[in-house]
Amino acid sequence: MQILDYIVLVLYFSTMVGIGIWAMRRVKGQEDYFMGGRGFGKLLQTFAAFGAGTGAHEPVTVGRTGWTSGLSGVWSALMWLFVTPLYWIVAVWYRRMRHLTLGDWFVERYESRSLGAAYTLFAIVFYMFYLSTMFSAVAKFAVPLIGIEEYAGLELRYILVPLIAGIVIIYGVLGGLTAAYWTDLIQGIFIILLSVLLIPYGLKALVAKFGDPTSDGMMEGFRIMHERVSGDYFSLFAGPSSGEFPLHYIISLTLLVTVGIVVQPHFIATGGGSAKSEDEARVGLLVGNFLKRLCTVGWAMTALIALALLAGNTEIANDPDRVWGVAAREILGPLNLGLVGLMLACLLAAMMSSADAYMIVTSALVVRNVYAAYIDPHATEKKYVAVGRLTGLIIIIGAAGLALTYADVFGQFKMAVELPILFAAPFWIGMYWRRANRTSVWATIGFSALLFFILPTLLPMVAPSLRTDPRLTTTTHEVTRTTTRPVTASDVAQHEAWEQAVAEARERYQDPERLDEVLKAIGTEPANAALGEQAEFTTKRGGQAIFWDSTVPVGQPQLEVVEEYEEDNTRVTVRRQAGPLEGQGPLRLDFLVYRGLGVDLAAVSPATLETLRLPSRLLLPFVFLILVSFITPRNSEATLDRYYAKMKTEVHPDPAVDHQRLEESYRNPSRFNDRRLFPGTQLEFSRPSVKDIVGVLVSIVVVGLIIALLMGLASIGA
Repeated sequence: MQILDYIVLVLYFSTMVGIGIWAMRRVKGQEDYFMGGRGFGKLLQTFAAFGAGTGAHEPVTVGRTGWTSGLSGVWSALMWLFVTPLYWIVAVWYRRMRHLTLGDWFVERYESRSLGAAYTLFAIVFYMFYLSTMFSAVAKFAVPLIGIEEYAGLELRYILVPLIAGIVIIYGVLGGLTAAYWTDLIQGIFIILLSVLLIPYGLKALVAKFGDPTSDGMMEGFRIMHERVSGDYFSLFAGPSSGEFPLHYIISLTLLVTVGIVVQPHFIATGGGSAKSEDEARVGLLVGNFLKRLCTVGWAMTALIALALLAGNTEIANDPDRVWGVAAREILGPLNLGLVGLMLACLLAAMMSSADAYMIVTSALVVRNVYAAYIDPHATEKKYVAVGRLTGLIIIIGAAGLALTYADVFGQFKMAVELPILFAAPFWIGMYWRRANRTSVWATIGFSALLFFILPTLLPMVAPSLRTDPRLTTTTHEVTRTTTRPVTASDVAQHEAWEQAVAEARERYQDPERLDEVLKAIGTEPANAALGEQAEFTTKRGGQAIFWDSTVPVGQPQLEVVEEYEEDNTRVTVRRQAGPLEGQGPLRLDFLVYRGLGVDLAAVSPATLETLRLPSRLLLPFVFLILVSFITPRNSEATLDRYYAKMKTEVHPDPAVDHQRLEESYRNPSRFNDRRLFPGTQLEFSRPSVKDIVGVLVSIVVVGLIIALLMGLASIGA
């Protein structure tokens, strides 16, 4: 980075802090601090949803998965695409709740103050993991840009992560949600720049390095990209060796995030709760998230360009998480226009625009559902705001600590995605079924926590022999596919990079065990042949633990051949582990059900194995809650009448008029009975309005257009 790059960063940080100081003067009470006075229009709601929903981990993750799986790697972030039309409906829920936190919703719907506290604990843990992915991503991105691995004997991430956390704390703590939303507007523009900036410059770099020197057109760049990268990397649903994201895995991820997204704590604010009216809530949430999907298209194209341009880069060969940072440095650095600093500021914007919202939402939960509920229910508004500012530190410090402890960006993200299953079923069912009650909700939370989080960790600690039990240490078959095809330019560069990475590792690491770890991370030798020659390309998948996160051999690894066959000019060899293994990580109890049903889990692909985690996590909590609800006491009918009447009362932008409408609904809860889809039952579904139907249909069309855009861009120059 040059002086100009650092100037860009200083200006960016100064602006964020200045907005926090300005917004601090506008804060008078809890609603101002936690909801910005519920006065935000379509523009700020759009960029709030866009900023809070776009994390720094996502471009980094798409860069990695694009590097390893081609275009299909985009689903590591684009899995949210098919959920987006639902936002047209759910935005109304959050505005009609008229709450400051989702914890307040659980308290009201289930008449349980302790559920609000439990939800607060969940939010703290969830955001620590979710934000830690962003801190880790920023560190991965920044190291190649700054050009140093260590400073004063410390890894650079140990300096960067606390520094960024400090900036977020300063402006977020000072200004509350108003500061977060105004900075999100600015940072949203930066994120859009992040998503598109590398594409034109990257295409020009391809032309300059590999094309006709007299041509600088982007079409020539697309042609070179296809020339240098194998065609299977341009498939959206099946990358190299079927990719990491086949269609069934994409569907399972979509269903999982659909169920869990609605209970992510920030949705009470960015999902519509802070908007002036329901229309502002809907437009903001939907448009903001479609902006994010469009940015994801840009990230995918950048990953493909980087694959064509940087296939020989040893830094990426050692750590694919560095794709984005190395690409920014190699493409923008030589221009010396401050663009490297701008790119780093853009990624910081992606992280900080999420972090500030998450911090404020978590502090609101602590204040409303713990401090006010249990410690000081009669405190002044000024004191509540002061407590909120102090407790906002918890989420940022905790997330920074996790980021410094773990550095697996995608692994941290998957953990965060699964946590909401604890509260997803109580939310969905409570929205529409009167019979759900606090006893069944507590039982479901306990059941889900035990089955998916507590027992899988506790059982191996109590009975260590489980880790070496041959019935539990089986793995999926290791499938080797050998295909003959012409060697591309990127294949040649990848082999050169592999050779260089291996040579550097052997020179740097003298300890045999450490060297073995590094060589394993670098991977097997790519095909070695001249450009255009026919060569054999071998890919391996499988060998994945079924009942554990991973397994390690006890002694020397042993493999035996199960079968060999030819398939579409590809030689396939299937092997299985024959020696003793030891399981690592938590025990996947739900997979014991599949074994009991006689399912041959060893024969499935890694993506299918991940897909099989869906039924238990998606269905069991819902089924359990419904069954327990039938045998446990109902909640108060008067409270339920009041709640459902409120949720059917349209919000008026004028608080006084809105209050009058609510009072009318409370006096006559049956006034909306003519809108019920299932009158005379315990189900509280209302007939959709024309606006509901049209909004969802238009959103579905936009989803199709985004997929068409992505496939169209990837086909240019083919």
